[in-house]
Amino acid sequence: MNYIFHLTGFYDKIQEDHRLNPTHISLYLALFQFWNLNRFRNPISISRNEMMKLSKISAFGTYHKCIKELQEFGYIEYIPSFNPYKGSLVNLFSFDNSEEVQNLKRIKKQTTSEQVANRMHIKIDTGSEQALIPSINSTNSLNNKQLKDNEHSRIFDEGNLLLKKKNRSIEIPPDILEVEMYFLERDSTKLEAERFFNHYESNGWLVGGKSKMRNWEAAARNWLLNSKKFNNNSNSTRTVIGVELKPNHLNATTNKSYKDEL
Repeated sequence: MNYIFHLTGFYDKIQEDHRLNPTHISLYLALFQFWNLNRFRNPISISRNEMMKLSKISAFGTYHKCIKELQEFGYIEYIPSFNPYKGSLVNLFSFDNSEEVQNLKRIKKQTTSEQVANRMHIKIDTGSEQALIPSINSTNSLNNKQLKDNEHSRIFDEGNLLLKKKNRSIEIPPDILEVEMYFLERDSTKLEAERFFNHYESNGWLVGGKSKMRNWEAAARNWLLNSKKFNNNSNSTRTVIGVELKPNHLNATTNKSYKDEL
């Protein structure tokens, strides 16, 4: 892997891609640095906090938007883990357009074509297709077919996962597990996710008690913002006549004399 040729190919590609902004490029270069430390082996395991620090992105929403769009635009393959204790995976595509790499790709393509031709078994004498007598190469053919089927199955499963993630905000009501993963991904708790789910499940997933909810992820973000404000207010203290009073505590004086008449 020649990283100079790769970066040259990358900048040639983004020069004509007007969908990208400096934040996309900064995040991609941060991913490239991790790929470099991994000796250009795919996939690499990433941490959101490390990637945000290295790419100088300060907002969670901006980070998730950029990494999803880099996948959409064909620069990376992003495989989220939905687990705060396990890093997500990223595959980076090679943009090395050097002559040496192109020759290797051409040789690989020719080798694949020859393998396909060798697997074809047609008996011309009778005019009908018949399988030849199994040879020592039959085991290799079966292994190649199994590997190809496994690769197709993997691509299909990943496609379904990405499609489900893309459309999950449209499905109302959402699955409780999706809500829990969404809250954990934003450094919240499973209990907070259950509170959010139970609240809207009880009112028929209505916003403000009137309008039908369209995007539960947006409602969840508002819920988290409001819960942070509530927690900040509940942790504050107030002072009355020099006495510090805390919320959720019984406010009673301790120097009352019970000999006095009521």
